[in-house]
Amino acid sequence: MKEFTSTVEEINFYIPDCTFRAEEMLFFDIETTGFSPASTTLYLIGCAYVKGHECCVTQWLADTADSEGDVIRAFLNFTSGFKVLVHYNGSGFDIPYIIKKCRQLDIPCDFSGIQSLDIYKRLQQFKMLFKLENIKQKTVERFIGVKREDKYSGGELIKVYNEYLRDPSEELLSLLLTHNREDVLGISAITPLLGCECLLKMRYIPTSIELRVSPSGKDSMSKEVIITLQLGEYIPVRVSYGNEYFYITLFEGKGRICVTAHTDELKYFYPNYKDYYYLPEEDRSIHKSVAFYVDKNYRTQAKAANCYSRKTGVFLPQYDEIFTPYFKIDYNDKITFFEYTKEFRSNSEYIFLYTEHIIHTLLS
Repeated sequence: MKEFTSTVEEINFYIPDCTFRAEEMLFFDIETTGFSPASTTLYLIGCAYVKGHECCVTQWLADTADSEGDVIRAFLNFTSGFKVLVHYNGSGFDIPYIIKKCRQLDIPCDFSGIQSLDIYKRLQQFKMLFKLENIKQKTVERFIGVKREDKYSGGELIKVYNEYLRDPSEELLSLLLTHNREDVLGISAITPLLGCECLLKMRYIPTSIELRVSPSGKDSMSKEVIITLQLGEYIPVRVSYGNEYFYITLFEGKGRICVTAHTDELKYFYPNYKDYYYLPEEDRSIHKSVAFYVDKNYRTQAKAANCYSRKTGVFLPQYDEIFTPYFKIDYNDKITFFEYTKEFRSNSEYIFLYTEHIIHTLLS
């Protein structure tokens, strides 16, 4: 086994909601010759950490076919000085692989004394915001502008490692170490994207709400409501996502939600339709208590689908029945609308509740 330690200029140790100090964190990544521990080899483990005033990377390489166990032992011994392991899909691959390897090689292994923080699993819930083909580590690194010296994939490095075992050289060694080193440092580089978690944890403040009119086509105008947010976390790149009615954009410490308003006539459906008559000529319903003056030929017993009154105004969509009274386009519609009133836009609690609803709708 060979061990290599180098210093680096900077490692990002800030992770939202992580209470551990920088010196208690250990970023790590492993390199293997395949996915199955039973038939492949763990040949390289790399770690990034802070020691004193320096940021360091330590790597253990199985430089011979029989030194795999030494690499694992060295890593496990090293972890005893830290309180949390930070990784990218380590819960799904790296840690289970190490545990199975330890059983195979009869090496004592116990991760119960150290916490695990999987950046990949925490970013998964925001993949729609990133608009990426996948959220593999290298894909996410490119998204936030990380530049790599390494040009190889983990799979391509297997051939390089096998060549190194047959004929060791500084060039092949450099390829192996560089890839793993940049994998480890890349984890710390993409953790700022976890700032998106402020959405789910409601760490934001709506700072303004306004109605805007914008052109929507020839001779027509559309209205939209803009909610501006102050975010509780910093997001390093611009991310955005939307659906038919809502569109959210986040960048640095600010957010912006655009809501498409409904300005056509909507219907309010009365719940107790058996107490109403429907007036076909007027296309509306009236309560039976005031319908005595209407000729019987011009009224019919109301049904649930036609027991309504009409209203014109500016309305905002909601996917759950949060604000009442609510209006619909048609009776069977799942999406309802509430009126954009002075009372609503001047009530900070209402605006926060609606913002929470929008974010939940977009991310669920």
